[in-house]
Amino acid sequence: MKFNDLESEEEGTSEELFEHHHIVADRNQSLVRVDKFLMNRLPHVSRNKVQEAIKNGYVKVNGQAIKPNYKVHPADEIVVALPEPPRDTEVVPENIPLNIVYEDEHVLVVNKDPGMVVHPAFNNWEGTLVNALAYHFQQLPTMEGNEGRPGLVHRIDKDTSGLLVIAKTEKAMTALAKQFIDHSIERTYYALVWGEPEEAKGTIDINLGRSPKDRRITMAFKDESIGRRAVTHYEVLKTLRYVSLVRCNLETGRTHQIRAHMKYLGHPLFNDATYGGDRIVKGTKFSKYKSFVENCFKLMPRQALHAKSLGFVHPATQKFVQFDSELPEDFTAVLDKWEHYVQYN
Repeated sequence: MKFNDLESEEEGTSEELFEHHHIVADRNQSLVRVDKFLMNRLPHVSRNKVQEAIKNGYVKVNGQAIKPNYKVHPADEIVVALPEPPRDTEVVPENIPLNIVYEDEHVLVVNKDPGMVVHPAFNNWEGTLVNALAYHFQQLPTMEGNEGRPGLVHRIDKDTSGLLVIAKTEKAMTALAKQFIDHSIERTYYALVWGEPEEAKGTIDINLGRSPKDRRITMAFKDESIGRRAVTHYEVLKTLRYVSLVRCNLETGRTHQIRAHMKYLGHPLFNDATYGGDRIVKGTKFSKYKSFVENCFKLMPRQALHAKSLGFVHPATQKFVQFDSELPEDFTAVLDKWEHYVQYN
């Protein structure tokens, strides 16, 4: 089982590409499909990952994009360029405080602050949750395909706050990873969205995939052959005329799933710059209201999304355990301001 097989709510990628591999085929090279050729030349890379890289235009032969069935010829020049620059997998331990909700010898549950990146990546090699874990814990396991990210079995966005489970042993990592793949992990998020959904309770079941125009953005596709199936169950908890507090339960966990699904419904997350929530979507644009909204944006300078609860079968006891968290201060402060505004305006 590989980390890349897991579903995750994770950050998007940069469109700038960085060369990772430069291979020149031998002059006596026999004709062979490029995906098979790269599998033999690149260690720890699956055929699916190679084909995905080719499909996304990350593999070029003699300077030209190719299809997965292209056959490598003698002296062909193959370049693999990816959105993140090459880097070794060594993680620098950093003494960063952790908000630990629960810990035993098998698992760790942490409440991540907004603004903290989960793992080292392009433009964020330091100050991440993984850097903190490397300082506080020794010998955390690493999943195949996830080198340099010890303990991680899932991820949430940098500006999303909330709960994450960390595996402290190989057995725990394998057991938790299987639960994520089986969709048996219980993940509940609270989101503040623009407007009031027509249905107070429902299920969003539509494929999600990278936008062909901007790969940092996830978008919905009605064509089932595009993207991957994504399922979000939601319920409106409170309506505040212009915004609504919504509880979302993830059945799957695609990149930016809640953010993209709520955008698809026409109710982007409050102050979600990537999906159009950082402007007035509902309500007048007169100066008083506009000033109020801008003040809320300053109070919560991120998308209004919090991973509130997390439930799973404990890998050692085999009993279902559940953990809950309070909404962070910026989230509650914005909620209070909206409640006050609709009450007196």
